This record gives sequence, C-alpha cells and structure tokens, in this order.
Amino acid sequence: MPGQSKKSTKKFEKNHLKDTLGKRKEVRIIKQRHQVKAKKKARNAKDNAVESDRNIKAQEEQPKSKDQNKLNGMTEDQFFQEGFQLPELKKSKKASKVTKPPSSSIGKRKRATDASDSQKSSSSSEGDNQMFSDQDAGSGGEGVENHQEDLNALATKDPDFYKYLQENDAELLDFGGDRDELDQFSEDEKPKKKQKKSTKPQPDSSEEDVREEATEDSTGQTEVTAAMVTQWKTAMVEQHSLRAMRRVVLAFRTAAYVNADEEKELKYSISSPDVYHQLLVSALDHVPTVLNHHVPVKESTMGKVRVATESKKYRTLTPLLKSHSSAVIHLLENLSDAPTLNKTLNALIPLLPYLLPFKKILKSLVTGVVGIWSDTSTADTTRITAFLVIRRLAVVSDTSIRTALLKTAYQGLVKGSRITNPYTLPAINLMKNSAAELWGIDPDVGYTTGFVYIRQLAVHLRSSITQPTKDSYKQIYNWQYIHSLDFWSRVISSLCSPASNPSLKAASDSPLHPLLYPLVQITLGALRLIPSPTYYPLRFQLTRSLLRISRATTTYIPLAPSLLEVFQATEMTKAPKPSTLKSLDFTTALRVPKAYLGTRAYQDGLGEQLVELMAEFFGIWAKHIAFPELMLPPVVHLKRWLKTVSSSAKSTMSNGLKTAPGKGKGNKNSRLTSSINLLVQKLESNGRWIEEKRRHVDFGPSNREGVEAFLRDISMEDTPLGAFVEGLRRKSEEREKMLEQAREAERRDRAKDREEEDGMEIDGVQGDVLEDDVDEE
Repeated sequence: MPGQSKKSTKKFEKNHLKDTLGKRKEVRIIKQRHQVKAKKKARNAKDNAVESDRNIKAQEEQPKSKDQNKLNGMTEDQFFQEGFQLPELKKSKKASKVTKPPSSSIGKRKRATDASDSQKSSSSSEGDNQMFSDQDAGSGGEGVENHQEDLNALATKDPDFYKYLQENDAELLDFGGDRDELDQFSEDEKPKKKQKKSTKPQPDSSEEDVREEATEDSTGQTEVTAAMVTQWKTAMVEQHSLRAMRRVVLAFRTAAYVNADEEKELKYSISSPDVYHQLLVSALDHVPTVLNHHVPVKESTMGKVRVATESKKYRTLTPLLKSHSSAVIHLLENLSDAPTLNKTLNALIPLLPYLLPFKKILKSLVTGVVGIWSDTSTADTTRITAFLVIRRLAVVSDTSIRTALLKTAYQGLVKGSRITNPYTLPAINLMKNSAAELWGIDPDVGYTTGFVYIRQLAVHLRSSITQPTKDSYKQIYNWQYIHSLDFWSRVISSLCSPASNPSLKAASDSPLHPLLYPLVQITLGALRLIPSPTYYPLRFQLTRSLLRISRATTTYIPLAPSLLEVFQATEMTKAPKPSTLKSLDFTTALRVPKAYLGTRAYQDGLGEQLVELMAEFFGIWAKHIAFPELMLPPVVHLKRWLKTVSSSAKSTMSNGLKTAPGKGKGNKNSRLTSSINLLVQKLESNGRWIEEKRRHVDFGPSNREGVEAFLRDISMEDTPLGAFVEGLRRKSEEREKMLEQAREAERRDRAKDREEEDGMEIDGVQGDVLEDDVDEE
C-alpha cells in the first residue's frame, strides 16, 4: 500500500541504518581531512614555486665575472693547452645564503633552495616541501602561527568539520597552548651527557654538583651530608624544585635499601644516623608536595580524583614516581618502630592518585599495607593508619582495583584471626569493624565479593555435612570460620540498618540485603553441627552474631529453640561436681576443656550466658505487638525446666530422706534457678504490659503500617523487659572491665619478670667476662 514502507526497508532501518549513517559520517570526516590536507599542500607548493622563480631570476641577473668571460671566449685547443685548473667562481650573497646550514634558532622558516633543487620534478619538490613545512610547523613559533591561521580559515570555510573537531579533538585546536611551559620543563629535566669529573666549576653547574662530585668515594657513590639534605629540602619547599626532588628520591632509595641483601646500583651512600633520619623526614614530607605542585590532583565532590596522566610532566616524572613508591613499600616491610611506620603510611596517602595506572606497584602496596593492618601484634594507632591508606585507595580507585583490594583485605582478616585469645581479641574486633566499612564504599562491588565468600563458607559447611569424616567438623569449628561468619554479620548489620544509614528507608533497600538469608542459614547450620556440651561456647558466639543482624535489620531470626536445647543437656539438669576452677571466659573459647565438664563453674557460666542471650533476644521484640504470643512457648519450656530441677528438693523435704550427692533429679543450684525464674517473671511482666497497650488499638494484624507503628515512640529501656536487659548489659560490662584489669596486671607482671630475667643474663655474662680476665692475669 502507498504510504507504508516495505518490509526490507523496515528491517534495514532496524538493523543497519544506524551503522550505515555512522560509516557515512566517518567517511565524510575523513574526506574533509583529505581536502584540508590537499588545500594546504597546494598552497605550500605554490609558495615554494614562487620562491624558486625568484631565486632563478636573481641568479640570472648577476653580472658575469672576468673569469667567466674569459672561459666563454676560449676555443677548445686553448682550453686544453691551459690545463684543467678551473678558475674559482665568486659566490653571491644569495647563493651563500642558500648553501648555509640551517640555523638553530627557533621561529625562522626555511624558504630558499639551491639551483639544483629548483630543477627537480614538481612531484618530488611538493613532497619535500610538504614534509619540510610540517617539520617547521611542529618546531618553530612561526609554524604554530601558520597552523593556527589554517584552523581559523577552516572555521570559516568548513564550520561543520570545525565544530566536529571542537567536540571530539579539542586539543588539536589548542595547539601550542602549553608549549612554553613544557619546553622549559623538558629543558630542566633533559638528561645530560656524562662528562668527565672535574672540580673546576662549569658555567651551568651549581656548587652543589661540585660538592657531590668531590665527595664521591672509591665505589663511585656520593656520601650524603646534612648540608646536602638541608639544601635539597630548602629547594623543594621554596622553589618546588624537581631537580632537588629527584636527588632526594635517589638518596631516599639508598636509605630504604640500606640493609637489603640484594645488591643494587645506588648513586648515594649514607653512614650517619642523623642524616638518615633527616633524609627520611624530608622525602616523606615534601616529595608529595612537589608532585602536587607540578601535577595537581583534582578531586570531585563524589570523591573521584583526576590526574593529568597524558601530560608531558607526568610522563617525565613516571620513572621517578615508580622508584620512590617502590622504595617506600620496601621500607614498610622492614620497619618496626610505630612512629616511623605511621609517618611512612601517612606519606603514602597523597601518592595514591598518581599510582593508579601502575597495577603492579599497587598490588605490592596493598599487600604490604594489608599485612600491617592485619597484624594483631602491631599497635592500634599504626593499624588504624594502615586502614586509612586502604580506605583512601578504595575511594579513589576504579572497580577492578577496588575488587582486588577487598579480596586482599578479607584474606588478611582471615589470616590475622587464626590465633584468638584475650590479648588478640580486641585487635581482631578492630579489624572486623574497620573492614566492614570498606564494603560500604561501593555496595555493588561489596555484594559481588560478599556473595563469593559467603558461598565459600556454605560449600565448606555442606562438605562437612554430606561427607562426614573423623576430622571433617574441624574445617567449621575453628576461629577463622567463626570470625568470618561474625565479620559478615557486622557487614550486613552496618550496611543494611536504616538507623546507621539515613538514605535507606528499609533494610531491604540495601544492595547487600540479599546476602542476609544465606548467611543466617549458614550460621544456623554451623551452630547445630555438633550439639555437644563441649561446643556450647561456639553456639553462643554464633548466636551473638545473629542477634546483631536481627537487632540492626529488625529481621526475626528464630534463636529461642537453639538456646532452649541447652536447658535439656545434662550439664543443666544434673547436680554439678565441686571444683576450684576459675570461671570460664566464653568470649575467647570455642570448646570447653574436659576438666570443666560437669563442674559448678561451667554450670554457672552456662546459666549466665543463657539468661543474657535470652533476654537480648526477647529485648529486640519487647515493643512488638505480638510479644505475648512470641514469649509464650519459651516461658512454658522454662517453667517445666524449673519444675524438673527443683523436684528433688521437694521430694527430699516431704520424705525426710537424704539422697546421695549427684543422684536424683534437680541440679541443686539455687543461684541458677533463681536467675532463670527472674527471667521468666520479666518476660511475663512485659507480655502483660503489651496486652494492656494493645487493648486500645483499632487495627488488625493485616495492617502492616499500624503494626510497625505500634509503640514506636517508646524506647526499649522504658519497657519492663528493657530495663532488665540494660541491667544485664551493665553487669556484663563491669565484669569485662574487671577481666581486662586482671589481664593488664598479668601483662605487667610478665614484662617485669622478663626484664629481671634479661638482667640476670647480663649479670651472668659480665661475671663470665670478669672470670676470664682474672684467669688471663
């Protein structure tokens, strides 16, 4: 039908029209470029032809010399009789100018050619002139002006092509803009030819060069002095001198490799400790400042940085930058002093934007810094500084570097949590909290890496369940696996919590929220892998991780059944054995030593942990409208347990008979039963309080908004159960503070004993030396 396109036309428009238009546009652009070149070539050929004609006319108008007239009047016989000594022809001024070698001054355009060149074919002359004019345009100031004139003419003749250049190749239109600055910089940094050593000052050498050459030793290395370091520092501070920075970097490289086993060709040598310290401070403080002065870093409001990596200055400074960065990384691996480590790490932060194009250097840097951050024996201030370096790199880098950085950080976390005791636990917690912040910088990358590592934990758990062996449980029941689960619980609770992230309206809005369900399932599976009283401390560790997630994301996780299972164990129902063991620290234990099983100390510890965890679990839902129904089954279970463990006392009182210790029902632990009874009372009191509050509501369970808004304005501490939970938290904090004081006292005693032992060893060595002296006398 007329007015409708054919099917083939529609198919062409759909599949090939866009590419065809693009190709036509490219061909049109290339054609325009060839036209511009052809016009320029024709214009240059015309100018050269005019100049050549002018030179030929000038040569013809020159008067002939006497020698030339004499030759013209001689016959052939006279010429051969005179011999072959031809008379010298006087060169005209214009001919001398033609044969004169080209001047080295910038800005003069070469126009004249000799007579022989003017007799060449037009095609070859056009090619030579075209190349010549291009060289002049790139090397002289007049060439730059001519090029600019051509561009201005192009804007008038072909505005479409000029507009295309403005949009796609603006640097071509700004030709020669920064020429003076770059030429000056290249002249300053141009490598000079190696000259013979001489103490005689050269016209272009400074006194510093002479001093350095005079202090060279037999190995060809220059000894660094305090005066040299001071002079370099002054030049960098006052003039931002690149030459002084280069010398400081070379000397700093010597300082960094001063104790290296491998032999390196170094220009300088350092023998004074004071000079070494002064050089380190100068290099770490002022090299980044000079770099930022010559190649400034531009940072956007979103944290993205931009460095002019295509500039000539950056390309010139690249070898120097690589050398300095490698020296700093090598120095980090060999430092042990906390203040020096902090200063070196802080000096790395301003260098990070310049190192983004160098993947190999970044890999070494990340490995070294993560090693310091994950070392639990390092001071906390140093580890925090190392984390700031890692975080800054994660902010300014792209997705690929950020992914590799997160993987290296997670591997360092797992490696650093292998040994857990009361002394290393605070350092491990610091590492987990700081690493959780890294995953919040880019949630999309955080989700990808989190999915990979959580799936890895699931694979380990599945293989332990489906392929059980004698030691298969050990790949789950170890500190590294437990700390990994706890770390991911911290990541999700911090990044999926609307309270800590105001931009989130709900926990489900976070990109990492899909990881919540698999993590909870893995944790519950690991929690019940071996339901033995020996591993109850591990169960409590994982329960705290799940409580953290539930509290932050307001997600219900059924934790009451796993806690109520502990009440059915013989450790809680039978009478304990008397013992003098100290209380077990559940925060740094995964399994219970055999000596604790069945003892009063272990039973009391289990009771305290159960009361605390049950109160924390129900405290999360203390304001929920369904709290009475939620607490009913656990309360019934606890009342039955109380009845069971107290039945033996009642039967003994009614019969008047004494039973043997440890036999019969009941655990005979009044302290434990009273604490559980108090928990039941608080749960029932909070249930009655909720029932009283919800009598006045006018909505049903299907109204989710009304359910979520129920008692929203009341804090958890104002509820009957909330006040009880707060009291338990304060009690736990006081107990932890007392344990920390005891550990600190024990640490001081150990240090004092170690000093006394060292003093005794020194006295013994001195005594042996005195005895040897007496024997010699």
